[in-house]
Amino acid sequence: MTATPRKRFFRLRPLAALALGAALLPLGVNGPAHAADADGMPADVLARKMADEVTGPGAWRHLQAINNATLDNGGTRVSGTPGYDASAAYITRELTKAGYQVKKQEFEFLDYDILSEQGSVVAPEARTLHPTIARFSVSTPDGGLTADLAQPSGKSTGCSVDDYAGTDVKGKIVLVDVGTDCFITQKQLVLSELGASAMLMNVNSPNPDLNLRYRMVPPTDARIPTGTLSRAESEALRADAAEGPVSLRLDLRGNNKMTKTYNLLADTPTGRADNTVVMGAHLDTVDTTAGANDNGAAAAMVLETALKLAPHRSHVKNRVRFAWWSAEEKGLSGSQFYVDQLTPEQRRQTALYLNLEMIGSPNFARQVYNGQTATGPAPAGSEQISALVNGYFADRHLPTVPLVLDGRSDHSPFIAAGIPAGGVNAGADTVKSQEWADLFGGTAGQMLDPCYHQACDTLANVNKTIFDQNGRSMAWAVGRFAVDTSDINGAAASQQ
Repeated sequence: MTATPRKRFFRLRPLAALALGAALLPLGVNGPAHAADADGMPADVLARKMADEVTGPGAWRHLQAINNATLDNGGTRVSGTPGYDASAAYITRELTKAGYQVKKQEFEFLDYDILSEQGSVVAPEARTLHPTIARFSVSTPDGGLTADLAQPSGKSTGCSVDDYAGTDVKGKIVLVDVGTDCFITQKQLVLSELGASAMLMNVNSPNPDLNLRYRMVPPTDARIPTGTLSRAESEALRADAAEGPVSLRLDLRGNNKMTKTYNLLADTPTGRADNTVVMGAHLDTVDTTAGANDNGAAAAMVLETALKLAPHRSHVKNRVRFAWWSAEEKGLSGSQFYVDQLTPEQRRQTALYLNLEMIGSPNFARQVYNGQTATGPAPAGSEQISALVNGYFADRHLPTVPLVLDGRSDHSPFIAAGIPAGGVNAGADTVKSQEWADLFGGTAGQMLDPCYHQACDTLANVNKTIFDQNGRSMAWAVGRFAVDTSDINGAAASQQ
């Protein structure tokens, strides 16, 4: 799951190989005639069968295989690396054995090479800091820069010029809190206007040693070197500053580059192609983890769902497209590329999108995307997807809480394109409240996934109970929509 809300800031470019022969069939090309057989299995029956047949233990073997492929090939699945390729190869083999034709949808995207991320306290007492540079940050000069520390005089998030009233930040390194008031790009634009030399951000996590990598959105708005520090290091700096002047040295450098990668796509051979249901999860990771929960668990569950749907192909009335996105952790680049390649007609022919994100978080909340964006309703049909998935859980006496369709996962490009979307998410860096602990168990005051983007996101980090429950819910939804999407987009089952 990507660490910060996303705004679209560049157009991805297809590679020649896709244009020459790896392109998907147009969405408007209908499947075989028998896909619309009038005496097919009812939607509720196929939904129940899928929920029974897709299980956590069944998907676990795929998660283990993806994890092993990752560990055997560099320890991450960063887009464009051997770990990603090996994991994608495993998924391709399993799908091919089940009768799917797998397509690589190749593209390239704007990426960022990290050259240096070092820091230290120069005075009052020398010690090492451990900053993490933001992607697309402006670099410090070679050899770094040295400057005094400053902080906002108003809100600690530093989102406006007013937050620095009476404070001279010119030429200084400014420490702010990440917060949710504004994008990090806005913070450094404000500081650039005031003449600051660099910005450090306190991640402010319940885990005092946690640090996370953020990114500048859009990269063209990057103005000054920007990085993050753990809460422990940030609080130590603030304690020093309370006693007197503090001097820091920062060496934060990186370069923009283009990276080649690919999505994996596999379609059911039956069902109406002009009413396609898409189910997806990102396969890639950040560069600090093998990503068992983020997002290996979801990728494995999508694979298990595809394999279990294959024997029911004669009952599939609406084509189902299974997708494994690349470069989600690099600005949702894979799913954005996919949506960008759809013509207006193909977008209309996409009935809905189901997204699986971090479905096995250890300190989980049973979150269902609620059909709303941060600014209002998502495309028509999204609230009904939410209602149906919530109904599935309610029928099994499993409580849920709503989650906004924000810019942090692969549903976002679909929503922006007017395509209904929904799905499940067990949680990332959200801190669990006591109310949620009472509802779901777990530990209040800790992140839903304490290993989010950390090396400890191993198989042991995946909660098998919520992994199973979330997987079954999405398999149920796929089974239902593979037969009938009439309450989402008006495509009546009788016409399918």
